[in-house]
Amino acid sequence: MMNSSPAEFPTRGAVYARDLVVARAGNEVLRSLSFDVPRGTVVGLMGPSGCGKTTLMRSIVGVQRIESGHLDVLDHSPTDHALRHRLGYVTQAVSVYRDLTVRQNARYFAAIQGSTPHAADRAIDTVGLADHADRTVENLSGGQASRASLACALVGDPELLVLDEPTVGLDPVTREEIWTHFRRLADAGATLLVSSHVMDEAARCDSVLLMRDGRLLAHLPPQELLDRTGESTMDAAFLSLIRRGNAGPKRASDHQGDRR
Repeated sequence: MMNSSPAEFPTRGAVYARDLVVARAGNEVLRSLSFDVPRGTVVGLMGPSGCGKTTLMRSIVGVQRIESGHLDVLDHSPTDHALRHRLGYVTQAVSVYRDLTVRQNARYFAAIQGSTPHAADRAIDTVGLADHADRTVENLSGGQASRASLACALVGDPELLVLDEPTVGLDPVTREEIWTHFRRLADAGATLLVSSHVMDEAARCDSVLLMRDGRLLAHLPPQELLDRTGESTMDAAFLSLIRRGNAGPKRASDHQGDRR
């Protein structure tokens, strides 16, 4: 596995990749990806199911073997233990203890992160589970259990949040509240990489990484994506990009001043 060092790229964004390749069973899953995620922004990782989004996220959090290329996360190798308290990760699967209550889970993860019970309660409130805080996770709905996982990732105020489809199954009101909180976190200096296959969520991001079949089609602000394709919706823009064979990624680092 090849990774860049902080000395090699001292001024890169929160996540910096060059020619990143990940293979499984001899088949390339990520194909020479290059991008730079600016700090203090919300970046959407968009694309159809099976395009490599989860594999990329697993690479960023250091649990996926990298075949070749460079990958820096907060100026460290993804496997560096120094990142453990600086990074929050939410998988698609529920990643909390099902036999504990929401509050017990959140306070446990807060203690691990060196945070406070108050921070745990605040995170529970943020994801809309205050009324269910004393229920065990096994007695929650699927969407509520996913929100419990998200609360546990939020308690330590991580510098980088990697969220794999965190709003799947949520009602519109809760989804709006969570995206509002994502914006507050970014405005306070955190960086968020949020995956989704629902293209309308791209409009909530500062920039979008568009993937298909393990390749990066583009990295640019959502309004520029619409302007570039001449389409009025994100779904139509993504389809247009595919049809035109527009495979040259454009880095959002060129648009750090743009903010939606």
